[in-house]
Amino acid sequence: MPGTSPLPLSLQSKLQKARALPSWQRIVNNLNLIRQLLLVFFILRFVQRSFYFLRGHGVLGSIAMVYHAAHKQLYRTFLSLPGVRSKVDKQVESARKDLEAKLTGFDEKVNRYKQLPKEPWTQEQLKTELEQLAAIKRTRWEEGKVSGAVYHGGEELLEIQAEAMKLFSVSNPIHADVFPAVRKMEAEIVAMVLSMFNAPGYGAGATTSGGTESILMACLSARNKARTERGVRYPEMIIPSTAHAAFHKAGQYFGITVNLVHCPGPDYTVPIHKVRRFINPNTILLVGSAPNYPHGNIDNIPALSRLAIQHKLPLHVDCCLGSFLMPCLAKAGFPSPYADEGGFDFKLPGVTSISVDTHKYGFAPKGNSVILYRNKQLRQYQYFISPDWSGGVYGSPSIAGSRPGALIAGAWASMMAIGEKGYIDATHKIVSTRITIQNAIKEHPVLKEALTVMGDPMVSVIAFESVDKAIDIYDVADAMSAKGWHLNSVQDPPGLHVAVTLPMTKDGAVDSLIEDLVEIIKKEKERVAQQAQAGTLIEARKKGNQAQLYGVAGSLPDKSIVERIVVAYLDTLYLA
Repeated sequence: MPGTSPLPLSLQSKLQKARALPSWQRIVNNLNLIRQLLLVFFILRFVQRSFYFLRGHGVLGSIAMVYHAAHKQLYRTFLSLPGVRSKVDKQVESARKDLEAKLTGFDEKVNRYKQLPKEPWTQEQLKTELEQLAAIKRTRWEEGKVSGAVYHGGEELLEIQAEAMKLFSVSNPIHADVFPAVRKMEAEIVAMVLSMFNAPGYGAGATTSGGTESILMACLSARNKARTERGVRYPEMIIPSTAHAAFHKAGQYFGITVNLVHCPGPDYTVPIHKVRRFINPNTILLVGSAPNYPHGNIDNIPALSRLAIQHKLPLHVDCCLGSFLMPCLAKAGFPSPYADEGGFDFKLPGVTSISVDTHKYGFAPKGNSVILYRNKQLRQYQYFISPDWSGGVYGSPSIAGSRPGALIAGAWASMMAIGEKGYIDATHKIVSTRITIQNAIKEHPVLKEALTVMGDPMVSVIAFESVDKAIDIYDVADAMSAKGWHLNSVQDPPGLHVAVTLPMTKDGAVDSLIEDLVEIIKKEKERVAQQAQAGTLIEARKKGNQAQLYGVAGSLPDKSIVERIVVAYLDTLYLA
């Protein structure tokens, strides 16, 4: 019939009732509907995140993580109990005092200054004071007794660096029009390093203050790329457990969730199948090390490259520690990693960024590193630009605004003075020395029964652990320290590593290291045997610094005590 509604009578009745509702009631109903939709959205989001978590960690791994989290919380609650807290506070305070005594308790005859002098000092006064400061007792890195830390290129190179830095001591790259020579040198440093790592002609890069800033920039670029191109608002990156701590710092600074992939022995490299399981729509970056800091092993970069291409993700290769050694391995007569699969650098199509420390095995002055990108677009994602600032249009390529042009001049001068031949020669010396240490651990009758090499190092770092854990490797570290050696302790599992530098390649240095290590292992084995014969494992002697810190860190489910000790250490650095 004309004018008759085609809707069923029951539905017509409901619509009439809905129209008859007061306006406030309709608003309430709409709000309830929105609330229900939001609830469904959050449930779906929770289910999605739970799915990706379970896929990444696996069922057993997820259960283990929940268990460890609960264990950690219970332990933290236990530490907060009044009686326990007071004891912990006393131990932390004792550790703080020990740190102060060690770091600031040098010769009391040294003057301390907390205010500006009333009158300017004369050159003679300054010279006398500086000589007194230089004479303060320290580890003799010149004798090759320091693992890493001081990447010294020789006295002649120091003089070249000093001259270059003097000429450009007031320069600042932020004012490229005022200091055109510094701009030129910086651009050439980047270009030379890009060439060393087989970047395409459109490759790009920037200098930074060190490896940490280079890594931060790579992570920032990846985050901004994912945010701009894919709309990712909850970024995640996948890193090996052996990757440098700078990636954790980047996660904290830039709001990136860090998915950690455990790297078990015997090779201590990242398992590719586990990386694959962590990939999800929020993933912004894959990471590999060449080599990693703890053990000196090189991750399977070709496999990571294939994975990055498959999922259209950026891949960063951290070559801060390998720096100029990695490109020179083959030319120095050593195997180059994954040579038959494309290598480790921009020859692999999936590699989008590489961090390289020029101040390590490039022998440039401290405060120099380079971040390399496959193209300029990736570099632009790390830029900071403020077009509306009241002080004028502002732009900077990295974290710092003003930067020391003197360091850039020092790095450029170092690279030009050493040249490709010099870096190949240095690579031969350094890698040969690492092989000497490695062979001693594997073949010396005393060492091979007590120590084992961690993984298969190919560059400058060699790490080792105790074979049967009867010998505490951190006791070995403290005993070596007492003999003047400064080695690096690693954890999970406990071990020591030696990063070979040029001073360690001098005649007698590595032989002295091996002799002292043999002597200490003999003593440790004798002590363990005496304990076993006496039927006791009671440790009578006082633990050294390494054994105390890493022994505690490894045994506690909650690291808050260790964090407090580190805070005390950092505070101590600024005691005048």
